[in-house]
Amino acid sequence: MLNRRRMLRKIGGLCFAGSAGAAFLASNPTTVSASAVRREPRWDASIRSGLDYLARSQSSRGQWNTPPYPTAIAALAGAALLCSGSTATQGPYAKNISRTTAFLLSKSRDNGLIGDPTSDVRYTYGHGFSMLFLSQVLGEEGFMDRRQELVKALSKSVSFCGQAQTASGGWGYVSAKDGNDYDEGSTTITQVQGLRGCRNAGIPVPSEIIESAKRYMYTCQNEDGGISYSSKQMGSSRPAITAASLAALYNAGDYDSKHVPDMLNYCKKTLYDITNEEQAFGHWHYTYLYYSQVVYRQGDELWLPFRNRLYDRITNEQRSDGSWDGQISPVYVTACNLIMLQLDLGYLPIFQR
Repeated sequence: MLNRRRMLRKIGGLCFAGSAGAAFLASNPTTVSASAVRREPRWDASIRSGLDYLARSQSSRGQWNTPPYPTAIAALAGAALLCSGSTATQGPYAKNISRTTAFLLSKSRDNGLIGDPTSDVRYTYGHGFSMLFLSQVLGEEGFMDRRQELVKALSKSVSFCGQAQTASGGWGYVSAKDGNDYDEGSTTITQVQGLRGCRNAGIPVPSEIIESAKRYMYTCQNEDGGISYSSKQMGSSRPAITAASLAALYNAGDYDSKHVPDMLNYCKKTLYDITNEEQAFGHWHYTYLYYSQVVYRQGDELWLPFRNRLYDRITNEQRSDGSWDGQISPVYVTACNLIMLQLDLGYLPIFQR
C-alpha cells in the first residue's frame, strides 16, 4: 500500500497534469485538502517554473549564491522543493533536496549551531530554517546512515537553541552570549517553528524552551493585539512579527490562549486584504510567508478568497526565468513564494492543518 507521502506525491503529479488530477482529487477527498481541488492551472504552472529555477540555480555543493545568508536561504529553498512532494530520495527534485541536506549537515558545528558565524550574517535565521528543513527531511529519510546524521545534528541544534535563548525567552540575530542578551521577534519565530519541526520528527525538545518563548511573545503584545519588534524595543505593532508569532504559537500548540484572538483580529485588519510593501514594513514576502500559514489553518471559508488574491498577485509578478525579484535575493523571494503557492497541497507536516 502506498504510504501517505507517496500517495500525496502521486496526487501532486496529477494536480500539475491538469483536469485529470482534479478529477482524481474530487473522487478521493480524504487524501488531500479539498481546497487543492479548486486550484487554478496557472498557479501550478508558476510553481513548476519556480521550482525549476531553484533546481537550475543550485550549486553542485547544495547551496545557492546568496551572500550574506547562505545557510538560511539554502534551507528555505530546500523547504520550497520539499513542498512539491519530492523527498531526498524520490521525485523530480530529489537530487536537489539531497544536496541541500548534505550542505546543511556540513554546516552543523560541534556546539550545535547549523551555520558559520564568520559568513552567516545573523546566523540564528539560518539555524532556525535549517532545523525546520532537516526535520522535514528526517521524517521521510529511508537511509539509516543519513537518518543517524540527521538525528545527531538536530539533537545538537535543539541544545544550541536552549543555550542561545535570552533571559526574556526570545532569540536575537546571534546567540544571547554573542549578542548581549538582545532578542527580537523574527528570529524568535524561526527558532520556535524549527523546534516544533524537530519535536514532530521525534527529537526531544525541552518544554521550558517553548514555554519561555511563548511568554516572550505575549510580553511583546500591545493593546491593539499586535506584537512589537522586541521586548527591549517596545513600540508600534508590526504586522509581520504578529503574523509570524501567530504561526509560531500554532506550531507550539497554543491555539486557545487569551492572547490569540486579539492577534488574529489585528492581522485580519492589517493583512487579510493583501497589503502593500510599506504596510508590511518592507518585508512583504516574510509577512505573507507566515500569515498565509495562519489563514490556511482558519479553514477554507477564510482561506479560499484570501488564497485567490494572494496567488494571483504572486503569479502575476513572476519573471520569465521562473524567479521572483525582491528584497535580499531572487532565491529568497522565490522560495518564500513557492512555499506559499504550495501550502494547501499539504505535503509538509509542519504546515498542515
